[in-house]
Amino acid sequence: MHSKDPITIDDLMDKVDSYIKDQESRGKILEAYYYALEKHQGQYRKSGEPYITHPLNVALILTSIYADPECLIAAILHDVIEDCDVDVNEFKEKFGLTVYRLVDGVTKLGRLHFSTDNEYLVEYYKKIIVGMSEDVRVIIVKLADRLHNMRTLWATPVEKQKKKSKEVLEIFAPLAHHLGIHKIKSELEDLSLRYLKPTVFYDIADKLNKTKAERDTTVYEMQEEVTELLNLHHIPHKIKGRAKSIYSIYNKLDKGKKFSDIYDLLALRILVDTEQECYLALGLIHSKFRPLPKRFKDYIAMPKPNMYQSLHTTVFGIDGYLFEIQIRTYEMDEVAENGIASHWAYKENGGSNKTANLQSTTSQKLQFFKEIMELSNEKMSSEDFVNSVKDEVLNNNIYVFTPKGDVIELPLGSTPLDFAYKVHTKVGETTVGAIVNGAIVPLDYELKNNDIIKINTKATAHPSKEWLNIVKTTQARNKIRSYFSKSEKEVLLERGKDLLEKELRKRKIPLTSFYQHKDLKNIYKNLKIDNLDDLYYDLGSNKHTPNSVINILFKEEEEDKPKLLKTIEKIPDTSSDIIVAGIDKVKVNFALCCKPVYGDDIVGYITKGNGISIHRSNCHNLASLDDRCVEVSWDLKPSKKYYSDLLVRTNTLDDNLSNIIQAASKLGININSIKTVSRDEAVIYEMEVIVKDKDNLDKLILDLNKLPYITSVERLIR
Repeated sequence: MHSKDPITIDDLMDKVDSYIKDQESRGKILEAYYYALEKHQGQYRKSGEPYITHPLNVALILTSIYADPECLIAAILHDVIEDCDVDVNEFKEKFGLTVYRLVDGVTKLGRLHFSTDNEYLVEYYKKIIVGMSEDVRVIIVKLADRLHNMRTLWATPVEKQKKKSKEVLEIFAPLAHHLGIHKIKSELEDLSLRYLKPTVFYDIADKLNKTKAERDTTVYEMQEEVTELLNLHHIPHKIKGRAKSIYSIYNKLDKGKKFSDIYDLLALRILVDTEQECYLALGLIHSKFRPLPKRFKDYIAMPKPNMYQSLHTTVFGIDGYLFEIQIRTYEMDEVAENGIASHWAYKENGGSNKTANLQSTTSQKLQFFKEIMELSNEKMSSEDFVNSVKDEVLNNNIYVFTPKGDVIELPLGSTPLDFAYKVHTKVGETTVGAIVNGAIVPLDYELKNNDIIKINTKATAHPSKEWLNIVKTTQARNKIRSYFSKSEKEVLLERGKDLLEKELRKRKIPLTSFYQHKDLKNIYKNLKIDNLDDLYYDLGSNKHTPNSVINILFKEEEEDKPKLLKTIEKIPDTSSDIIVAGIDKVKVNFALCCKPVYGDDIVGYITKGNGISIHRSNCHNLASLDDRCVEVSWDLKPSKKYYSDLLVRTNTLDDNLSNIIQAASKLGININSIKTVSRDEAVIYEMEVIVKDKDNLDKLILDLNKLPYITSVERLIR
């Protein structure tokens, strides 16, 4: 189980020399090694080896996929910032900002420990996203790091072995697959199976060993016949044996197949110089060996999203054995084995660094990469995010076609509506029907691999809320929700405009006097908005009253304050909690727009015939009305309880009323009323509470904000 002699820097540099010819780059790799050697001095792995063997192995793995110098340097240094006493500024100066960012990205990924708990998972995925968005090489170094850790996993406790293996199968192997790095993906899967299901793993390995001699003889004879056939037609080629993935065999056995029926036990890979020769070789092989129906796949004309290209066919070979044959060019083989993420290094332009090209290619070609980035920007619950990533990004997908032959990747269970929204949002929104493989299908039809889909659209059509129950992808679901959210916004804009103009007409103020007023921007400033649409939206959602808005620009003819105060002195006092400056007895009422509670900063407003209205000092309804305001303060001993309105926003559609009520009850706060004001993307509650004072209310707001599904709690001013 223990590894052979530890690798040395010479082993690594031998591999580096095979494809990196630039002396400066080689010097930097050596410098990184001696720096890491010094920093890791005295540290050991659980396997007992000096710690430096780990970063050396990680770099060696990366040379097998032709990683560039910066990637190799980051691999050698990937643990020094986390585990050693390193001056970050010195590090940046010595190795450059790019290497620092790569190492920092790998370090951040390593800090979070995997858990089946969704809260941890969501953070893990988001860190992967960040790593990929900054530089995809962060993920490549992490994959190599994880592969070497899996190779030495025998040195850890059994429980940790299973936990790490599960993590690899759920996250890292699928990432390697989507980055097209077959050799890393395959080894990660095999090693995970070895620790998760050792009995099954060794049983398959034993069967492979027992049948190896017979299989090798059969493959050799078939190889000779194919070589003779291709030589006869002057097609230069090379035939490689295919690595047998124990995990892929396990998957087939798990689906009920017999060991003897698994095609890829007998497999050939034919490499030729040109794409044309791929098809010529295929034709010759089919002319001599009968192909198995429905087993032919052309990934050259229609590459997978990770840029994998090859012709696949299964034929009846010598002695009636089934052979799975792959035909591809040398370049296609390199991409298939090493991934597009490593195919820039020293292959073109005289060996110049192709990092920028890599980033561009990755972003363009990996559909899953673009989707995972989109998902990270959506407002959704942690659970939804995790499920979306696992179901739509890392799981097995189907490949379907547009009528022009473009490949679209979708998760299993997708419908024509998912396809339509994947093509373009406008196509999705105006969908009226779908034709799959020439036949009309319902919009909830479940698409299958290789379906050809045509979407019928109509310019006047629009989405239905029923579609939310039909679509499979989060992308389509969010776009449908966004459409209805936008529609509802338009309704509120119209309503707000109507309310404002009705009030202007009621007060006999010409519309032009309002819209062309020189101080119109005062409204925007007072209400903290940017334009008229914002104003209409706030009015339509009852955030402000039309009167309060109009009053900012047009004050009513008012009497002076002393005269008003004289008038209201005769009105009996109805509240002992408020002291009005200079007046003993006065009728006081609390404004319903902002509902002050004991302890708030307050101001009094002299009303016509109804005494003094008490407002919170930040109430927007008092804007520009200073000449009718008087100084007021709270009595030292409050004698009553106070009403306050709260708006509670959540990030879920679940009903959490009982928890909210419980939080209020613990503080001795009564809830006078509570209602749901929105159920669009998440539930929003509006509640009226009865509290002792501002401290009591602030504690409730703090406790509510601690609940995981609540995004904000704010006091309303109407």
